[in-house]
Amino acid sequence: MDYLIVVAGGQGRRMGGEVPKQFRLLGGRPVLMHTLSRLRRCRPSARLILVLPADHLDDWRQLCDRYDYSLPHEIAVGGETRFASVASGLRLIPDDAVGAVGVHDGVRPFVTPELVSRLFDQVAEKRALIPAVTPVETVRLRKADGSTRLYPRDDCYLVQTPQVFDLQLLKRAYRQPYCERFTDDASVVEQMGQPIHLVEGSRDNIKLTTPRDMELAEVLLRRYGD
Repeated sequence: MDYLIVVAGGQGRRMGGEVPKQFRLLGGRPVLMHTLSRLRRCRPSARLILVLPADHLDDWRQLCDRYDYSLPHEIAVGGETRFASVASGLRLIPDDAVGAVGVHDGVRPFVTPELVSRLFDQVAEKRALIPAVTPVETVRLRKADGSTRLYPRDDCYLVQTPQVFDLQLLKRAYRQPYCERFTDDASVVEQMGQPIHLVEGSRDNIKLTTPRDMELAEVLLRRYGD
């Protein structure tokens, strides 16, 4: 069976305001609802698990009532770090379950079925896959003394989600002790020596982080539909 864990624990400080960015309105309803609905369309058979901070649970339930949102999903309580939140979501999956699991940011509402299919279709063979795109801007690397040097942008990748793994592999990875190097799920899996395979991502699969991202999201919403 396939699983999709959606992590939605950010406070959105760079977005500004008091409303968490996953609850900001996009096209008349919260961003997080767009993300969950799109994932359902991308992978209809997958079991959806939403991870939220404890102090956001009541807000989410109220939003679901207000917007009559009834898409089936389970809820796990998030932790202080992304690592703890993903681990919490994984605990809702039986230890003897087999299949594939994707972990997705709650504020990436424009993932495409084509991308999700490419990731899940290869996971049985490659076991750990992440979508990524190369930067279009010139890249400079900062050195220890504060100076910078040109760095080949074709050697850099901007990592996206969902990151998709063999389920048992990801469960084993999240039994490791936490360390600060764990910035995403791939870094947790890589710690065990597992190779990470890149899949070409989508330029539209943006993470909504700043007010300008929300402006772009309104444009993308018209392109992709609600």
